[in-house]
Amino acid sequence: MWEKLALFIIRFRLSLIAVLAVITVFMAWKAKDVEMTYDFAQVVSEKDPDMVYFKQFKQRFGEDGNVLVIGLQDSSVYKLGNFNEFRLLTDTLAKIEGVNGVLSVSKLLNISKDTANNSFKTAPIFRNPPRSQKELDSLMRVVNNVEFYKGQLISPTTGATLLALTMDPKYLNSSKRQAVMNNILGFAGQFEKKTGIKLHYAGLPYVRSTMTTKVAGEMKFFTILAMIVTGITLLVFFRTWSAVVFPLIVVGVTVIWCIGSIVLLGFKINLLTGLIPSIIIVIGIPNCTYLLSRYHYDYRKSGNQMLAMTRVIRKIGLVTLMNNTTTAVGFIVFAFTDIAILYQFGLVATVNIFAAFIISFILIPAVFTYLPPPTPKQLEHLDAAPLTKLLEFFDHLVLDRRPTVYITALVLVAGAAIGISRIESVSYMVDDLPKKSSVNSDLAFFESHFNGVMPLEFEVDTHKKRGLLKLKNLEKIDQFEKYLRTQPELSPPVSLVTFLKASTQAFYNGDPKFFRLPDNSEKNFILSALANSKGNATGAGMNSKLLRSFADSTGQKARISLKIADIGSQNLDTLMNTKIIPEMNRIFKGTGMDIRPTGTTIIFTKGNEYVIHTLRDSLFMAFGLVGLVVLILFRSFKTVLFALIPNAVTLILTAGIMGYFNIALKPSTALIFVIALGIDGDNSIHLLAKFRQEMALNGGRVREAVSVTLSEAGTSMIYTSIVLFVGFSIFAFSEFGGTKALGLLMSASLLITNFSNLILLPSLLVTFEHGKGGDMDTNALIRHYDESYHEADDDADLNLKQMHKAADYSGDYTI
Repeated sequence: MWEKLALFIIRFRLSLIAVLAVITVFMAWKAKDVEMTYDFAQVVSEKDPDMVYFKQFKQRFGEDGNVLVIGLQDSSVYKLGNFNEFRLLTDTLAKIEGVNGVLSVSKLLNISKDTANNSFKTAPIFRNPPRSQKELDSLMRVVNNVEFYKGQLISPTTGATLLALTMDPKYLNSSKRQAVMNNILGFAGQFEKKTGIKLHYAGLPYVRSTMTTKVAGEMKFFTILAMIVTGITLLVFFRTWSAVVFPLIVVGVTVIWCIGSIVLLGFKINLLTGLIPSIIIVIGIPNCTYLLSRYHYDYRKSGNQMLAMTRVIRKIGLVTLMNNTTTAVGFIVFAFTDIAILYQFGLVATVNIFAAFIISFILIPAVFTYLPPPTPKQLEHLDAAPLTKLLEFFDHLVLDRRPTVYITALVLVAGAAIGISRIESVSYMVDDLPKKSSVNSDLAFFESHFNGVMPLEFEVDTHKKRGLLKLKNLEKIDQFEKYLRTQPELSPPVSLVTFLKASTQAFYNGDPKFFRLPDNSEKNFILSALANSKGNATGAGMNSKLLRSFADSTGQKARISLKIADIGSQNLDTLMNTKIIPEMNRIFKGTGMDIRPTGTTIIFTKGNEYVIHTLRDSLFMAFGLVGLVVLILFRSFKTVLFALIPNAVTLILTAGIMGYFNIALKPSTALIFVIALGIDGDNSIHLLAKFRQEMALNGGRVREAVSVTLSEAGTSMIYTSIVLFVGFSIFAFSEFGGTKALGLLMSASLLITNFSNLILLPSLLVTFEHGKGGDMDTNALIRHYDESYHEADDDADLNLKQMHKAADYSGDYTI
């Protein structure tokens, strides 16, 4: 099969290059439409009950994560000139396309009683810009008397104030989001320059915008950096620009296909899929390295380009495909999850790993049979042996010091177990950004003045139409809200109860001490007055737009909305499960009402645990798939064990490093283990394939086979590990904590795998493999694996006449 494929590629190389060029142009055309996203809800399955409930909640009451807040703490804002600039900023922001509404001190409404019409009426506190400082101070006293706004727009303890923008969800979830954000930040920046007042930004729209901008920037940065780093590595290894330029073209084409495939699959670039282009470069370069190394070796032996390239495809094609398959295993398992962000990451990565294999196996043979043959100077790398002494030391350990190897492995695993016991599973909604980033510093501002800005929601179901109008039900909701106010991590809640309290205060002419629920004697009059009210703001009646955000149309279900600090998944679990939920159950027990927490923060936190459990299952699946690949290749269960034990040790030691360096277990770090298993499994297959071939050549003498395997396959394994190590190390420069951890842990894993596969695995082979008289299993898929630069080639099965025809057909080369 591989011989026929080799002849086909050489015969139709020009046509195949043209086909790849057409596909690449199409993919580039599609890639221009790629969009960015940073959706917290993508970490939970669409079928999850809490996710289903959250979607139903949003259908009833609207989005919970579409509010952007701008905060400040500067008393000079209440000076006449600055206040009018603040009022102008508020009015300007309200006119921006994509902003549904703006709430700030300058746009507050005051509720008053209309006795003549038995209703409430609302009017702006600031009807016109104040014309004097005295007028402004008088109006601010009115604002401070409205209890409803305390803790919402004005901090009662520090005096900080905020401006809240409600964003249109259609813009938040589209490519127009960034333009809207740029407009908002532009006008806010002008206000800062005019007044000298420092502004702070927070809210999920701002976080998402910032994150997607950084993802886009990092994707470009790491793609270019990966190109540069791998290019330098190739130049050092091959010492010729052709061996640098064309492999980079191969991975460049693959990157274009990668971005185009994201669009074709209907996905958007997120924090994970944004890593794929640079990961594909790092993983794709070894394909080119294998092909070019083998091509140079075979050309030096035969002096014939066509013969050399045909041997390359025929002899290492299957093993390279299996190596790519093993690498893809680390990604493809994610495609079996029902978590959107993992599914997309796994599917896109898997498709493009195989795309990289196909592109390299067409372009490298096609291009290098057109180019002049390599010169003697370019072939000098074949004789370079900088790692000979190291491999001789490995050989000594394997053959003469196996007890030391096993004891060392056990000690390392025991030490890693201690590190693993220190790993904490915790994540924050913005923990991928550096602690000193503007997002985190601004978030700290809102947490210190307003107890946070992350959305937390509760839904109360009375199970009866108009059940919310019953005073006893409202009193239970009020009791629960009073408890929530005692928690320092939470902002004051807003609900139907809050509006009724504001109405009661208005009924008593704005006296703050009457900010409470109406009693039985007041209830009917106040509810009747609300029903008679007109407008679309506070006091506008049960059918008003604002009240519909907190009560459904039947009066059966109510929403309690509040904000929470980004306290981390562990602390949130503790807060909810040990405080809020027990008190919630106690208050509503026996009332016939149900209450349930929901919201983006709850979904995100649950997603952290959900993803980690999913990744644990994916890791077991990856072990199974790697074992299956080995079984298919070697038809031996014992060989499967030989392959999996070293890789298990690698993962255990990597996990230990996580514990010792206080790297938390979260979705962005948990996926490392599955990816590492796929990549590290390549080395095991590489060494085992070479070992099986040496066993067949030397009569089944295990020690001799292991020595030859280490000396001949070890060098390429170490070089490949170096290429991957350098490639993944670039991620350590990321601003995202998860991406940085990916780079550090993957690099550590690639170093550890050299111990596991070049020392531990050969030791296991010497100890437990006893040989079979030199005959390789004839049922094994791999019966010939040529990686050595010193073995005799068997070309008896190569049809030279067909190769002549292929070369003659191409019209540019004659053997």
